[in-house]
Amino acid sequence: MTRARAARPDVVLFDVFETLVRLEPLRQRFTDAGRPGHELELFFARTLRDGMAYTLAGDAPSFRDVAAAQLDLTTGHTLSKAWRDHILDSFADLPLQPDAEPALDLLAAADVPAYGFTHGSSAILETIADCYGIRHKLRKVLSAEAIRSFKPPAKVYEWACEQTGTERSRTALVAVHSWDTHGAVRAGLLAGFATRLEGGLPAVAERPHVVAERVDQVVAALLEL
Repeated sequence: MTRARAARPDVVLFDVFETLVRLEPLRQRFTDAGRPGHELELFFARTLRDGMAYTLAGDAPSFRDVAAAQLDLTTGHTLSKAWRDHILDSFADLPLQPDAEPALDLLAAADVPAYGFTHGSSAILETIADCYGIRHKLRKVLSAEAIRSFKPPAKVYEWACEQTGTERSRTALVAVHSWDTHGAVRAGLLAGFATRLEGGLPAVAERPHVVAERVDQVVAALLEL
């Protein structure tokens, strides 16, 4: 675990997909539809890629619209509308990561508000949080769909800080994606990177203020800044 000099955050924003919730159960939906399970990674990577590209070009479509288009391309346009909806609707049924609730509990004990922060629909995390009984542990779920953008442009993190009413230097972003913490640092936020997905920080990424394996470990270190 490593830390850079910074002040303890007043608010913590959590990335959603892979950080708070697991994508792995989506694989079964692909196989249910007669598709190979390995298409999950390609589908999700393409969805993020195109969402970011549309953001660079101007306004981005909604996450679901981008995901639906990439699902068609990844599966070779072989899915019926019913099977496509079967896969896309399952985003709201995804389970929590094992380190998600412990991280939220640490913030609650420290009286530091926690927010979900996604470029997907806010309803996805809200539904999952209701299912697992943790809705009260999140102050709100912020979706960059409100400004027709995907992360990681600086404007998205600046918008999130406007929504929370906190200074960028006292707002932390926690994620398992190094491109997300890179964007947060470049926008002037605190950032905590959990390595459990990528295995380590790429050399080309901006260094976050905290690096640890698990999300709850990242939060604990942020609270010690």
